[in-house]
Amino acid sequence: QWPLVESGGGLVQPGGSLKLSCVASGFPLILYAMSWSRQAPGRGRELVAEVTSAGLSTIYTDSMKGRLTISRDNAKNTLFLQMRSLSPEDSAVYYCNALRVITTTQGEHNDEYWGQGTQVTVSS
Repeated sequence: QWPLVESGGGLVQPGGSLKLSCVASGFPLILYAMSWSRQAPGRGRELVAEVTSAGLSTIYTDSMKGRLTISRDNAKNTLFLQMRSLSPEDSAVYYCNALRVITTTQGEHNDEYWGQGTQVTVSS
C-alpha cells in the first residue's frame, strides 16, 4: 500500500473546479511539510503548492496563484488542493508529497513520501 493516496482527479470543463485529496497512512502527517506537484506529458514535474506542517504558511506557483488553495487536516491525516478556473494547460497528473528533514549527529537527511498521482484533465 502506498503511504500517500491521492483522489479527486477527473475530467472537468475549462473554467471548472476540482478538489484533490491525499490521505496518508503509516506515518503522522503532522510532522511533515506537504506539497502538490504536477507533471504533464513530455514535461518535468512542477511544484504547484506547499504548506508547512502546522498549516500556518502556504506557497503557490505563480502560474496557478489565485486559483489554488492548499489545506490540511492533520487529525484526519489528509491534504487537500482546491483548484479553480481550470484551463487545458492545467491538465496533468497531480502528485502529493510529504517531506520531513531529520537531523542527527551524522547530519541531515530527508524522510520523504510520494503518492501515485491522480489524473486531472481539463477539456470541453
